[in-house]
Amino acid sequence: MANKVILKASDGTTVEFYDEIKAQGGVKDVYFSIDKTYVVAFYRKTLSPSDKNRLENIVGPYHKRIFETVEGKYWKDYLIMPDRLVEWNGKIGVVLPFYPSKYFFKGGPFDGKEKEGKWFASAKLRNRFVPADQKGTWLSDLHMCLKLARAVRRLHAAGLAHSDLSYKNVLVDPISGNSCIIDADELVVPGKYDAGVLGTPDFIAPEVMETKGLKIGDPNKKLPSIATDRHALAVLIYMYLLNRHPLRGGKVWDIDPAKDEELSMGEKALFIEHPTDKTNRVKLQDLDKSQLPQGDPTKLPYTICGPYLKKLFDRAFIDGLHNPSARPSAAEWEDALVKTCDLVQPCQNPKCEAHWYVFDNTTKPRCPFCGTEYKGQLPILNFYYAPSHGKYMSENYRLMVYDKQTLYKWHSNRLVSANEKTTDEDKKPVGDFHFFNNQWILINRRLPDMYDATDKKPIGIGEYVPLTDGRQILLDKSQGGRLIVVQLVNN
Repeated sequence: MANKVILKASDGTTVEFYDEIKAQGGVKDVYFSIDKTYVVAFYRKTLSPSDKNRLENIVGPYHKRIFETVEGKYWKDYLIMPDRLVEWNGKIGVVLPFYPSKYFFKGGPFDGKEKEGKWFASAKLRNRFVPADQKGTWLSDLHMCLKLARAVRRLHAAGLAHSDLSYKNVLVDPISGNSCIIDADELVVPGKYDAGVLGTPDFIAPEVMETKGLKIGDPNKKLPSIATDRHALAVLIYMYLLNRHPLRGGKVWDIDPAKDEELSMGEKALFIEHPTDKTNRVKLQDLDKSQLPQGDPTKLPYTICGPYLKKLFDRAFIDGLHNPSARPSAAEWEDALVKTCDLVQPCQNPKCEAHWYVFDNTTKPRCPFCGTEYKGQLPILNFYYAPSHGKYMSENYRLMVYDKQTLYKWHSNRLVSANEKTTDEDKKPVGDFHFFNNQWILINRRLPDMYDATDKKPIGIGEYVPLTDGRQILLDKSQGGRLIVVQLVNN
């Protein structure tokens, strides 16, 4: 029977756990607390003074910088960071919160196991093993990626790099559209504490892979940093949305598998969907049946992710693949994902596994996942804003309309953002859309200034305005308020 261990942590609090190893990572043994609200992970090897000092900074000032703020409570769902250090039997351990229950499989072949990202990023694993009721939808995948980008953005804003972003260190829940970064005790403080690991294969940035053979201290050796995190984040988003790796194509660079791996992920890394260089195109004959259709870029190209994400994928895997300074930041991914979520529409095929897809800006929208064409009238709202009171300018930002969809404050006013700073008041819907009496309408729920600029009349709270082609509706008269112009697609 396991014995209870009681220790005093670095911050003076009491830590209690059973001396029974419940899990093992690459370098740590994990024990559960008595009440199962936290875990204690002990390093198997003796840590250097530098590593110990790095951990003291992570659980101290860096933890406070993120969690002891107005928005600190928000991050507890998306960043699992150690908050205390303990010593036991000559070993140093970190204390971390227990993962929320939504990040564990319920039922099916993996009941009780962690929802590691690999099950949802790989077409082979997803198609062969993940139960249908655990897969979520394509819209929930977008939300999942959004939460991941937001968490990475917060780490980077604090001056930290994860150093080992991969689906091994990200838990996901496609059902609720959530994700959570774990193993955050190997965080890098650029310029102060170097990484203890180079990363996980598939997610190591090309410059790190290319120089991994150089000795520590060599000025040409590249180590994990915020720039390499940006590469890993782009790979994760690509894989969660398309279920294939952006660099693993059909090109063999060397007959030696180890050398080929080093080249294909390092010096010779090449985007499988590069628009002009087809050297690394996927060879369908090399794919297992379980990898289809996601493994075939000709059937599901990255352009189905919409214009905002397509632009960032180009920067990540073409411009920035071998030029780290050109890679999109986590904040840019976050913004693009928010806008992409507003571009999706529900597939009219009830059996479609994806359920949602991005409007492709055609007069005959079609779900790329199941091929079902949209039937009926499709409203699109184009956003405009006035830099100063007067002339309105296009924002290159759209909102797709579907039945019972809601409008929020961050839609009506560009100065309100959908992120950790959004107030409870701003999270309340300000309007909703319905298909009523054979026409699309917008009902005003909470916007005091809504105005029909086409018919030149106010739209009071509780009243509605029809969404006819070309109609202009002012949502908010205050600074940052938006004007929408309705566009109707008929099929």
